Amino acid sequence: MTETAQELPARIADIETLEELMSRPTPALARSLAQAPGDILVLGVGGKMGPTLARMAKRADPARRVIGVARFSEPGLRERLQASGVECIAADLQSREALAQLPDAPNIIFMAGRKFGSTGSEWLTWAMNAHVPALVAERFARSRIVAFSTACVYPFVPTAGEGAPESTPPTAPSGEYANSCVARERLFEHFSHLHGTEGRLLRLSYAIDMRYGVLHDVAQKVLRRSPIELGMGHANVIWQGEANDWALRTLAHCTAPTSALNLSGPKISIRELALAFAERLGVRPVFTGHEAPTAWLVDCNQAFRLFGQPRVRLERMIDWTADWVQRGGATLGKPTHYEARDGKY
Repeated sequence: MTETAQELPARIADIETLEELMSRPTPALARSLAQAPGDILVLGVGGKMGPTLARMAKRADPARRVIGVARFSEPGLRERLQASGVECIAADLQSREALAQLPDAPNIIFMAGRKFGSTGSEWLTWAMNAHVPALVAERFARSRIVAFSTACVYPFVPTAGEGAPESTPPTAPSGEYANSCVARERLFEHFSHLHGTEGRLLRLSYAIDMRYGVLHDVAQKVLRRSPIELGMGHANVIWQGEANDWALRTLAHCTAPTSALNLSGPKISIRELALAFAERLGVRPVFTGHEAPTAWLVDCNQAFRLFGQPRVRLERMIDWTADWVQRGGATLGKPTHYEARDGKY
């Protein structure tokens, strides 16, 4: 390993610092990857988390081959990844022929999927979230497959509790997106049972990046004095760098047949989050609605037993985000719609 985790900064100055921090490996990651030898193929590397995850894998084990697959529609992304030592292959994952041309790899990180824009293009959402997983599970039946899923596969659970554990049946409430994600999981499970494929289904809830996420959305609303809807009054969040680290470490904790693993941090209150931002930004928040007694919440105790408690605490993420939005830092311009209870995105 070329470097160990350093002390976390008091603030994140710019995008370059942010990207470096979110792709910085820990010593624990290097130890875990030693238990999952061989190439790592990241399918859907062009999404929000993919580039920093792929760079983290390469930084953790520079001698290992890390290959990112995407359409690479974002200008310059392919070149930036290659400059970091990540090999890149442009491919359409909806194509059996394209999948057949990809190199075999013992370790697959599956990150492809579709959420935003689902309303009005439901057919495409189901193709990406159900058909593509079936093709991938069939093509890489002999690999370990760590597949990203979502907390949205669960029903709403009481906010007074710890959240839905992995034993909760994935019976998503209304919404094409959530139900297509249940289908994604079921298809990975089917091929895992059929072929004995080892894997994990990572039910991720809100990976935080200064440019995107629940914290970013709430901070922007506080700063602009926009109403903050409290109906979905609670959520789980985790620092994106930590989510990358845990996802890669999951390669050493695969099961056959594949099984679910909740991936996030402790429960947070949207109201308390807004008040924390208001204190840091010097403005009064505007609230609308009232907290429902249920929300999409996950019990992450299994992940905590495997990986430990989150290293990047909520207070630090709040500090980083408040500073970022106050300075007019970059945004991805993609609201999470965390407040939606109807499943429409």
